[in-house]
Amino acid sequence: MRIIRYILLYCLFLSGIYLNAQEILDRYLVEAAENNPGLKEKFMEYMAAMEKVSQAGALPDPQIVFGYFIQPVETRVGPQQARFSAAQMFPWFGTLNARENVATEIAKAKYEVFEEAKSRLFYNVKSTWYNLYFTNRAIDITRENINILNTFQNLALIKIEAGIASVVDELRVEMDILDLENQLALLLDKLETQKVAFNNLLNVDESAEVSIPDLLLTDDIGLDRQTILDSIRTNNHQILQLEFQEASFEYQQIVSKKMGKPNFSVGMDYILVNESSNDMIAAGESGKDAIVLPKIGITIPLYRKKYTSKVKEAVFMQEATQNKKSEKVNILETVYEKANTDYSDAKRRIELHNKQLNLARKALKILEAEYATDGKNFEEILRMERQVLMHSLELEKSRTDLNASVAFINYLMGK
Repeated sequence: MRIIRYILLYCLFLSGIYLNAQEILDRYLVEAAENNPGLKEKFMEYMAAMEKVSQAGALPDPQIVFGYFIQPVETRVGPQQARFSAAQMFPWFGTLNARENVATEIAKAKYEVFEEAKSRLFYNVKSTWYNLYFTNRAIDITRENINILNTFQNLALIKIEAGIASVVDELRVEMDILDLENQLALLLDKLETQKVAFNNLLNVDESAEVSIPDLLLTDDIGLDRQTILDSIRTNNHQILQLEFQEASFEYQQIVSKKMGKPNFSVGMDYILVNESSNDMIAAGESGKDAIVLPKIGITIPLYRKKYTSKVKEAVFMQEATQNKKSEKVNILETVYEKANTDYSDAKRRIELHNKQLNLARKALKILEAEYATDGKNFEEILRMERQVLMHSLELEKSRTDLNASVAFINYLMGK
């Protein structure tokens, strides 16, 4: 029962670490979505495209004309003084609705551009955060190994004083310590650079502290290959953008065809008439204004070639977008296969370096015990210590690579 209790407590501990790490990452994703200027730019472009929908569906502005007769024209009730004209043009039936549809599909494509930018931002935040974790763990592991080497150095000095070891042993460990200290300095500089890059993604102060977990549990895709490919084809924002562009060119064909139809205009004329000098005109008739209603016009599209050309242009653009979408699907499928290979490789490397690290630690303990006894094989101790260091770093790198691969595959699926 005690063993079971310890196992349960350990599982709860690990789940608590994982939830805490996931909560930290989720918080950073929200912060990036709210603050990143590049993402805001894409959203504003989408909002601007939405405003074009109402513009596309609006009637042309009415035309109002004022004319003044320099030399008045005499009429029965008096000379004409001025003329007001108003007219409204109406395009062929369904033209405005088709234009709205074009603008709507373009706005939808802009929204997918925004969603693509958000998905890529989330992937960049995740991958940068994972790299921060690895660098931070590499610093801890390097410091730990420097401490171990300092212990070996003290042990070597004891053996040298006892006359059962060579001074060369102390020099060898000193060389390894210097190498690790140089590597540690590089890692510390790299950590600061990565923090700046991460904070810039969030658009916060470059010197802001970044929360990094002590342990990064490995993520999992949880979907089979065919499901992922289907999700990429249907949910990837780059593909959805091209689908909406294709739909906009389809509606553009309708608009171009309707532009080749007649347009109609309806209006009226209002004429100001001055009082007549003719005394024979009845009272109330002299100077009476004349209103002419209605005035109806029509535009006749005589030059048909340009409208036919517009239709062909939309057809060609639609076909080009279809081909571009097919090419994009092929590219994304190839990219996914590479990401899936990286994911599988990372899983294998985690298992490999776990085993190798355990074996290296066991061998190191045996060699250390032997050296403490007879002062031999110190060079082998240092070689095995380098193996422990290498497999420790590679294990953390494999965890980072696996989570980054999962994040990239989720990005391909439009998440």
